[in-house]
Amino acid sequence: MNPIYEPEIEAAEAEAWLVYQDQLVRNVVAYAAEHTEEFPSRLKRAGLVAGDIRSVAALAEVPVLSKDDLPELQEASPPFGGLLAKGAKTLKRVFLSPGPILDPEGEGPDFWGWAPALWAAGFRRGDTVYNTFSYHLTPAGAMMEEGLRAIGCTVVPGGVGNTDAQVDLLARSRSTGYCGTPDFIWTLLDRAREKSIDVSLERGFVSGGPLSASLREDLLREYGVSVREGYGTADVGAIAFECEASRGWHITPGRVVEVLEPTGEVIVSTQNEVYPLVRFGTGDRSALDASPCACGRTTPRLLGFQGRVGEGVKVRGMFVHPRSIARALASALGNVPRYEAIVSRVDRRDAMVIRVEADVEVEVEVLAQSFRNELKLRVDVELVPPNTLANDAAPIRDERNWE
Repeated sequence: MNPIYEPEIEAAEAEAWLVYQDQLVRNVVAYAAEHTEEFPSRLKRAGLVAGDIRSVAALAEVPVLSKDDLPELQEASPPFGGLLAKGAKTLKRVFLSPGPILDPEGEGPDFWGWAPALWAAGFRRGDTVYNTFSYHLTPAGAMMEEGLRAIGCTVVPGGVGNTDAQVDLLARSRSTGYCGTPDFIWTLLDRAREKSIDVSLERGFVSGGPLSASLREDLLREYGVSVREGYGTADVGAIAFECEASRGWHITPGRVVEVLEPTGEVIVSTQNEVYPLVRFGTGDRSALDASPCACGRTTPRLLGFQGRVGEGVKVRGMFVHPRSIARALASALGNVPRYEAIVSRVDRRDAMVIRVEADVEVEVEVLAQSFRNELKLRVDVELVPPNTLANDAAPIRDERNWE
């Protein structure tokens, strides 16, 4: 199972970390080869056996399993594409992320491995933390709650939406900590100020989208809230996290992280008895820094989010892929007309407009609801005449600026 919090590993000498990583590779590879269906098949196609993979360097011989491959794998071999190492009846929860992708959660404390990240953000036993990640279908809310509970925090499950009600609950619960997207903490604090409501927030932990330097500075200057950032996915859980030095994201214990050249894609292998992913391609781009960190941790660091590989993008913490947009259009219209999705920033929040060519009368609200059901996001819909959009237009255009 994923380690909860291992200060002895985080404080290890750099050489000890490399030894630990090589051993972790051997453990993950041997376990996945013995207990899953997908991984032995991948090894066989590459002409490899598990015993060949005995170090991080040797791991590079194993073909990458792309996140974009998961929907097809799960459809061909339901429910988890041959990646599950335990019986489905032993699972604690099953989630559905955009893709659509089923995400399994096994028993045990801090299954997703977020406790080290939350500890580094300053959360301690007895803190009351307001969790605004979604508890509906997707795993983010449960992920953070499990990590917070492993530390000993009290969790207020705020979830998403209904800002006014959330501000009231934030104040009444006297929460001193926040978990959620970078956008929403500003929205909550701004609304609290508008309503002259006093809140007790002191620190925040954010994920699901980039934390800009200006937002971090404004939160501290205007509201006295210090914020740290973490990085993970619904499939892997925690991957890396920020320390007090704020010089990148330290690799989470129980993870082997590679960055491919020349694409910069982040590749993760996980020590997980239930869902042992090997060379999982996140689709996110970053870079690795192995130089010493002022915090004393000697683990390498990812240098922030540097874009995406492929067509999918993350909007308000949720992945949006062209196939999901096409599925929503087909559901509402029976066909997939030409479309263009534009992602931007409006008042420090992600916004998405989907422009759809319509040659028949279409109810905008019907389309908007279909997108909401499929993408788990509220988006604006704009209908345009046929032949308005360019034939070679990208299905999703990301116009956000993170300065």
